[in-house]
Amino acid sequence: MDRREFLKSAGLGAAALGVAACAPGAVKDTAADTGNKDLHGEMLQNFPGIGTLGYGCMRWPTVKGEDGKDHINQEEVNRLVDFALAHGVNYFDTSPVYLGGDSERATAEALNRHPREEWLLATKLSMFGPSSFDDCVRMYRRSLEIFKTDHIDYYLLHAISDLDDYKRRFENSGIVDFLVKEREAGRIRHLGFSFHGHQKGFDDMMALHDKYHWDFVQIQMNYMDWEHPSGRNTRADYLYQELDKREIPIVIMEPLRGGALAEIPAQLTDQLKAREPERSVASWAFRYVGSFPRVMCALSGMTYMEHLQDNLETFLDFKPLDDEGKKFLIGIADQMVKYPLVSCTGCQYCMPCPYGINIPGIFKFYNDNVTAGTYVVSKEQEGYARMRRKYLLAYNEAIPTVRQADHCIACGRCESLCPQNIRIPRELRRIDAYIESLKQETL
Repeated sequence: MDRREFLKSAGLGAAALGVAACAPGAVKDTAADTGNKDLHGEMLQNFPGIGTLGYGCMRWPTVKGEDGKDHINQEEVNRLVDFALAHGVNYFDTSPVYLGGDSERATAEALNRHPREEWLLATKLSMFGPSSFDDCVRMYRRSLEIFKTDHIDYYLLHAISDLDDYKRRFENSGIVDFLVKEREAGRIRHLGFSFHGHQKGFDDMMALHDKYHWDFVQIQMNYMDWEHPSGRNTRADYLYQELDKREIPIVIMEPLRGGALAEIPAQLTDQLKAREPERSVASWAFRYVGSFPRVMCALSGMTYMEHLQDNLETFLDFKPLDDEGKKFLIGIADQMVKYPLVSCTGCQYCMPCPYGINIPGIFKFYNDNVTAGTYVVSKEQEGYARMRRKYLLAYNEAIPTVRQADHCIACGRCESLCPQNIRIPRELRRIDAYIESLKQETL
């Protein structure tokens, strides 16, 4: 199973799953009915006309349907989009493969209730295997149809890892030349790519800048990845500097590293709170990326209204970090490296596992306990027996037995799909060995 086959099995091109869509034009003042924070101020714009806080549409809220399955909660998506637009968020990033192929539809339903000039659409050519020219054109035109628009503001070649990957998925079919012509015709306003990979792969893509004139590039950047990237990913400081010197606008993905920088170990949280007690832990990560002038947009997958409001508090009347503040966060990252965390961002690209293992769920449970200080270290630990029993009970409750790490056969299919280049079977074995040592009390 290559990445393309996986995404097809996960629901590429699936029928609409959303529920409770609001009628077009029925936009109400959601600022009045949130019942929460009254937010004021100007949205940061590092680039004129683009709110620096962007909406990542890979994690829309869901609700149980009559069939017992999770479906996108369209009513809540509408409410979030309305509130975001009312407060200066106007860049919306989606893909034909997000949320089982349904993110574009749900995002379009919400956005098309507003005038087209009020929002910027970013979507992707999400082909993850050798693909034909016709397949690529079909996906591109389908995005235009879904959004009922005559242009895409920001169009990306999705998740390039190296030059061979780029050629196999895009260049060999001739689709890139077609997209350049679409840009010349105005149907694509800006053409770029998103990148996960090693430094040579990035350098090779930069060498193509003279030919294609990339209008923007999407990279993974946060204060952890600045010097401590995961897997085979490239240091964010290098990526930023290379793009900055070419004056290429940057879109940031994973500014929270999949939420990991919103829930850091308790000892490190205390250091942030000692400086600014009123600010959330997540706000530090967003202030970090927003303080770099070449950053056009920092994407956040804001599933809940409280996420959106907390991020708006950061970006409205934005207070940038100075050099000392950035250095402080790099120090936090240096300390975080010492914790035995798995660098999973919860993107779900590894799912579904053919053997039913809940890979991101296992990693999240493990990471959450490390950061919360409930990770059992040894028998000498104070309250060991109680902590051991509580940990094992919580693990069985969070992850059903048939979906736990001990069912991994190390087939390696998930590893080739992981944008973070995590050695997933190895990490699952490590966690399973830890769980087994707790069961046998041999820790």
